[in-house]
Amino acid sequence: MTAAKSTARSKIQSRAKKVGSRKRKTRDAPALPGHLDSPHLCLLRAPSVASKPRPMRRLITVATYNVHRWTGLNGRGKSDPARAGFVISELGADVIALQEVMRSHKGDDPLETLAEALGMHVTFAATRVHRNGELGNAILSRWPIGSVSMLDLSFSRIEKRVAVSAQIPFESGVLDVVSTHLALADRTRHRQVRALLEHPKLQSGPTLLLGDMNAWRKCPATRALEKGMVGNGVDFPMSFPSARPVLALDRIYTSGVKLVGIAAHDTPAAQRASDHLPVVARIRLPS
Repeated sequence: MTAAKSTARSKIQSRAKKVGSRKRKTRDAPALPGHLDSPHLCLLRAPSVASKPRPMRRLITVATYNVHRWTGLNGRGKSDPARAGFVISELGADVIALQEVMRSHKGDDPLETLAEALGMHVTFAATRVHRNGELGNAILSRWPIGSVSMLDLSFSRIEKRVAVSAQIPFESGVLDVVSTHLALADRTRHRQVRALLEHPKLQSGPTLLLGDMNAWRKCPATRALEKGMVGNGVDFPMSFPSARPVLALDRIYTSGVKLVGIAAHDTPAAQRASDHLPVVARIRLPS
């Protein structure tokens, strides 16, 4: 094992131990009604300037990106959504799943601003209320989103997790796109994967499961995903840490569509914008 890989793995394991040992601090979030402090679906928006999108071709580009609350490489910097927004614009992707998205309590919503600038449709599900805003997962789509749903994956009292699903109609049917951020603990992550694979949205037709899977080695969760979706034999690219990636945490699993190619988006801007690199894939939809 290389020194860099050992350091990255130690960092992940350290994060897992901290999550397992810390108690939730009430000062982390403002006093809000109980239902708002639990995972909830809270945004579905079309771009304000109406434009007729080109038809969804059989071959499209999709991506997943953990934006690290817009705080850059070390997570301690000032929030700068434009920095990650530039990286997202570099991708040129048709559908993008985002994790660790922060929607501020004050001022403009950086997620809506980003979607508006890209002319994309957006949906967002909050995992929890942070002291600086709502934290959760999002999906951006070049095409209108027909419907959305949310699956609460909070099987641990410590880690709140959620999956947001968007249904995007195309000529031959509906593409289900699921964005999620799985737990650090192996047992909890396995339960989350089982819940996802048993959900009707991952069984009804062409499906993409994108996100930060937090799986840095073979584990029951990854084995279940490889059995339930296309993943076995896929050479997932290293995406974490972004400055010198050695772990394939960010993944794109498919069902009912063909994975044509997959790679990490490793550019100077991406190395600074988050501690994760975006992962981009080309997929072929069924005719």
